[in-house]
Parts: sequence; C-alpha cells; structure tokens
Amino acid sequence: MRLIFMGTPAFAVPSLQAVLEAGHTVAAVFTQPDRPRGRGLTMTASPVKEFSYTHMIPVYQPETFKGGVQNGLLQSLTPECIVVVAYGRLLPKSVLDIPPLGCINVHASLLPQYRGAAPIQWAVARGETETGVTTMYMAPEMDAGDMIYRESTPIGEQDTAGDLHDRLMHMGARLLVRTLADIEAGIAPRIPQDHASVTLAPPLKREDARIDWMAPARAVCALVRGMCPWPGSYIESPGHMLKVFGAIPAGQASGGNPGQVIRTGPDGIEVLCGDGQTVLLTEVQGKGGRRMAAGEYVRGHAVGERL
Repeated sequence: MRLIFMGTPAFAVPSLQAVLEAGHTVAAVFTQPDRPRGRGLTMTASPVKEFSYTHMIPVYQPETFKGGVQNGLLQSLTPECIVVVAYGRLLPKSVLDIPPLGCINVHASLLPQYRGAAPIQWAVARGETETGVTTMYMAPEMDAGDMIYRESTPIGEQDTAGDLHDRLMHMGARLLVRTLADIEAGIAPRIPQDHASVTLAPPLKREDARIDWMAPARAVCALVRGMCPWPGSYIESPGHMLKVFGAIPAGQASGGNPGQVIRTGPDGIEVLCGDGQTVLLTEVQGKGGRRMAAGEYVRGHAVGERL
C-alpha cells in the first residue's frame, strides 16, 4: 500500500521500519517540529525524523492541521492509508477523510482502557497486571475509534514503564503489519469500543510523580515503577529533594508514622507507608546529582528521620 506515516518518538520507529520491511511504500513522514532539548537547549530532530532521513523518506513538520492548511499537501501525496503512531497531535475529520482506506493508529494500551497521552506510565503506576497494544481506525475524538486488533502482555512485578515501553513498541510494530495486510485484503474487523468502560491516561504533571507516604506500600512501588525512567517519582520536603527510580516492598513495621525512615544500609533506605508496610528505596538521585544505588547514596548524604 501507499502510506503516509505520522509519528515522533522512539516508540514509533519500529513501526515505521516494519511497514517498510513489509513492502509498503511510505510516500512521506509527518513528525513534530524540532524542539530544544538538553541543558544547552539544542534544537533536536525527533527519532522518527532521523530514521526517515537515513531511508530517504520526505519529512514534513507542520505546526498544525487546523483549518485544512495541510489538506492539499496530504491529498497530493495520494495515500491509500495514513498510519499514526505516537504522533502527538489530534487529526481533524478533514484529514481523517482523505485516505480511502482510513487512518490507522497504534495505541499502547488495551482500549478502551487508558485512552490518552501516557498509557504506559499510568498502567504501571496504577498497579495493572496486564496491558498491551491496540490498532484502530481513527476518529476525531482521542483514541475513540473502532478497534481492529489487540494484543496483550503481562506487567511483571518489577517491570518499569521503560521496560514496558520497549516491549510494546515492538509488539505494536508487529500488530501494525498484520493490520495493514488485513486492511489491504479487505478482511480487517471493526470492533466498536465499549465507551462505558473507558479509563483515561492524561499527560503527566509533575505532581503526579510525587510519592505519598500515606499510600499503601505496593501503591508506592507501583508509582515508582510507572514513573521510571521519566519523569521519575520524587520526595520533596523542606530542604530536601530526592528522585526515586527503584523501590520494592520490604516488610511490616512495628510502629511509626508514614514517611518515617526505618533504617538505612548498604541495600537502601527503608521507609514506612500508610498501611504499616515498608518499602525499600533501591535507586535514587539527589538534587543536582546522578542516579545511584540508594546504599551508595546514604554513605555520602544525611537522609534524616523522615522523608
């Protein structure tokens, strides 16, 4: 098929590579404009743009699709189908109507669960035991279109959002190839979503990553895994800021108040949670410092009696 591919982050690159290897023609790639990144705020191309340049695919980086400003360009590229993977923009109906075989999206959840911008992080942070990828026909509303295929994977007790991201991006690429083959053959299903079962995965705010010691220990560990590697869960108190990248359930405490440091040692920092259970912080980063094992951190920093 002749495709337009729309995507931006590393998550989308395996999907783009997979459609090329499957023999589809990618007439053009649309990706987000270059953004300033890093301490020097250097203008940086998206991973999808970098991949596209190495494969000699034309790249477009519009700021908006509103008002039909890109419709003439899209029509001139004569796509049979538009594929969208983590592009980062909603497409208006005028764009969705352009390709005769529709616009197809790869979403990193088992829809209708976790519609939105951060499905991987929220699935882990909320303690889900299963997630997956869904291919669907796009609709003007975010992640609301009819489903085509879903594939699931368990979320292990030690899986971080980063672990899951890497697994799902390859699952999504494989499912996309299957989806396009069946669309081309005219046998792809259309399965309406159960809108009564929708859950949301909104963009992450800084406050979402803050550890609440009143929460149960397992919930604290899930939050830490869901916010790792980005944005990183954190503890903030007067004069103290600590990011946390690793935490495991540790045991039962005999007493104390949530947030109390039970002990520190070579294996980390043990802290009391709201259910009377403790967690062991295993990897942390102090303000202006580097990520390190928590046992290494306590050798050079005063932790205090309460976090």
